[in-house]
Amino acid sequence: MSGVEKEHAVKKFREIGYGNRWFIRTEFEHEDGTESEVKGFTKPFSLKSVYVRVWIGKKVMIIDTKEGIKFMNKKVKKVKIILGFFGY
Repeated sequence: MSGVEKEHAVKKFREIGYGNRWFIRTEFEHEDGTESEVKGFTKPFSLKSVYVRVWIGKKVMIIDTKEGIKFMNKKVKKVKIILGFFGY
């Protein structure tokens, strides 16, 4: 996929774990910044990175194969433990 195609492609986040609406889901991040989700995994899918997200309270730690380790603060308190697959 070329750089131009990536800019216009819908980002897909396939996730397995505790804390989302469904234990297995696919989240779509659309070009306009909106998000939607469906139960289960969808095809086609081109894998770009794998990540683990641990969200406890307002603190989030993400370990990603492309971006390394990141820490974030959120406004909302949640508990999530997710294995995710990012792609297009």
